Amino acid sequence: EIDEGDTVGQVADKLEEQGLIEYKMVFKLFCSLTHTSGKAGEEGAKITPGTYELNTDMDYHALIAGMRSSSGNLSAETVTVTIPEGYTVRQTIALLAEKGVNTEEALTEAAQTGDFDYDFIDNESEDLSRLEGFLFPDTYEFYKNHNAKNALGKLIDAFADRIDEDAFASSKAKSMGYSMKDVVIIASLIEKETDGKDRTNIASVIYNRLNNVGETYHKLEIDAAVIYGLGYANGENYAGPLTQADLDKDTPYNLRMHEGLPPTPICNPGL
Repeated sequence: EIDEGDTVGQVADKLEEQGLIEYKMVFKLFCSLTHTSGKAGEEGAKITPGTYELNTDMDYHALIAGMRSSSGNLSAETVTVTIPEGYTVRQTIALLAEKGVNTEEALTEAAQTGDFDYDFIDNESEDLSRLEGFLFPDTYEFYKNHNAKNALGKLIDAFADRIDEDAFASSKAKSMGYSMKDVVIIASLIEKETDGKDRTNIASVIYNRLNNVGETYHKLEIDAAVIYGLGYANGENYAGPLTQADLDKDTPYNLRMHEGLPPTPICNPGL
């Protein structure tokens, strides 16, 4: 609850008391830089008195926006975002930024450095690819200016909710010697190689090439992975078409050169 005449410092105290911010001084500095000054209710002040519903998912922008109304009892603005199946981490971040969830820069930094409490996330890495495959495609509701790490965390939580590691332990894939990450990688290859009509056939081709020498000598020869590797190596989304020079470029995702699976999924596949 924000009272008439509360200073930025008093607002910071209340936010900290409710567990909405961790560092009061950082919040006060942010308010100074964004000209969020004056006492609540004063003319021109960005924070107005009232009772507000706020959330730890909100970043400082959203918290301030959520404490601004003429009548109180107003939550910060929300936005609904549908993440399509087969989007990469970069595409997902760009879409979230386009919808106003947070900036592309903040989301990218969170994807690279955020500490996510799941064994399948490599928190030692700072590569965007560490989240590839684990940002579950679905429809979500976010605050505008949602905390960037928490926004990505919602997608990762959704993946974890649907992919039960305990159930996987007794699955056919496990008995065949494939890890959960292997299965997500294979699913991502299938996702990018099909329009949804021939997943079974493509899966059969992949498993046959992995398990049998055949004519490809365990090379999957999936160009969608080659394209992903080119974009990953260049720090951008590569669209093709593939040239011979592209096919000759050695990246870990060049499945014409390297046997077996790529090091990470190449997109975020649907369930």
